[in-house]
Amino acid sequence: MADIKANYKQIFAECYETFGAFHHKADPRSALEVSEEDREAFFEDLYNKPGFGIWLGNFHDTFFNVEANRLLSDFIARKIRQRVKDPATAEKLVPKNHGFGTRRVPLETNYYEVYNQDNAHLVDISETPIECITPAGVKCSDRQYDLDIIIYATGFDAVTGSLKRIDITGKGGKKLVDKWANGPRTFLGMQTADFPNFLTLVGPHNGATFCNIPRCIEQNVDWVTDLLAYMRKQNFHQVEPTVEAEDEWTAHVDETAQRTLFPTADSWFMGVNLNDPTKKRTFMLYAGGQQNYKEKCDEVAANGYRGLVMT
Repeated sequence: MADIKANYKQIFAECYETFGAFHHKADPRSALEVSEEDREAFFEDLYNKPGFGIWLGNFHDTFFNVEANRLLSDFIARKIRQRVKDPATAEKLVPKNHGFGTRRVPLETNYYEVYNQDNAHLVDISETPIECITPAGVKCSDRQYDLDIIIYATGFDAVTGSLKRIDITGKGGKKLVDKWANGPRTFLGMQTADFPNFLTLVGPHNGATFCNIPRCIEQNVDWVTDLLAYMRKQNFHQVEPTVEAEDEWTAHVDETAQRTLFPTADSWFMGVNLNDPTKKRTFMLYAGGQQNYKEKCDEVAANGYRGLVMT
């Protein structure tokens, strides 16, 4: 910690040079161009290091190439099978419906080893669904599980959920919840047409949502601060994007996502919430990297805040 604190400036500077503003930089090589021995050694080295290196510091094409991602996913599956003693339990823990990194990657310390304890049991409710909660615990289709405490983990409405739960009303009585019924529509992930002065820092389609938030929200705050200073100097009181600018940015967000493997998985990245089947499947974040996002924001500002209408 002393070493980290003594080198904050250097670390932060390095973060601004990476895709996700973490202290991990993707390897420019393809996972397909190195030998199996070298690839395995590289995966093993990243796997045993702290942080998101196994995800964000890996071969660059693990995000884009199906075969490269399969090689990494197979490696992760082997590690799970090595760490979990019971083969049947290990197979339940090995992801089968998505490639590694196409869903949020959980960092863990000895998580898989917990399943080797006598008092830990994994129940797959897709095989034996929960029928009801009883005074003694949980009744599944195959048996009753007696429990002292039940912790409910029912998922969350990511990115837009907190905003849509507020009664946000724009021009002409328009409701944000109605406008975003089929997914968010934004300009730079910070504004939406017909909702003047509504600034969504770290909001949907924003470069800070798929990023190291403490580093990337700084860019949001600095950009909005400059915008407000400009408005004050010009004696403007309201700002909102044009519909054309909003359409262009929303299309860019989707096109950028389609170049990756993220749309191949059902995840909160894609707005999927199994508890809300009415929610439309659409990419919620910006997958172009924080450097590209900053460049586009700077370009808007340098061109007199092109795409924004100020009054």
